[in-house]
Amino acid sequence: MPTNGPIDDSDIVAVGADLEPGTLLAAYRNGLFPMPFDRRRIAWFSPDPRGIVPLDGLHVSRSLRKSVRRFDVSIDTRFTEVMRACADPKRPGGWINRSFVDAYTRLHELGWAHSFEILDESGELVGGLYGVRIGGLFAGESMFHRATDASKVALVHLVDWLNETRASLLDVQWTTPHLTSLGAVDVPRAEYLELLADAV
Repeated sequence: MPTNGPIDDSDIVAVGADLEPGTLLAAYRNGLFPMPFDRRRIAWFSPDPRGIVPLDGLHVSRSLRKSVRRFDVSIDTRFTEVMRACADPKRPGGWINRSFVDAYTRLHELGWAHSFEILDESGELVGGLYGVRIGGLFAGESMFHRATDASKVALVHLVDWLNETRASLLDVQWTTPHLTSLGAVDVPRAEYLELLADAV
């Protein structure tokens, strides 16, 4: 989930190809994920180290537990809306363009991409996240919030869902101070690829 995170060009392992469902799924199964490289091309990243959130290691503070009770959550009901919120050009470090929204919406329609929507008491979307699920892997792509703790609440619900459905790997691409405070850790690329092979 690279929003506002440190993006290092040395983590690029390929440039080119497309965002067709088969291409994306093959990439994730091999530890790669795409981001725009320039106006026409796609870069494929495999960070070293790689950020993950251990599914038994999420840090949930007392205040966050209160926030979890304050919001409602839905899953896969407003996928494209969540992606567009993550793609808001006013956000620093934004990288999600229309091609990516279209490509991942297609993956969602095929059952591979999922969103968690955080709603306030009036039903307004105030936070969420999305990513790709392949077997025991969930590759988190991006998250957003418009209310305090809303993206953290989405992560709590995501981890609960992954544990309930016997997933084994939550990939967050790069760690950030925000994610580290929630329990994210860095692992070497080689170790990540071993975890990935077990997960998918």
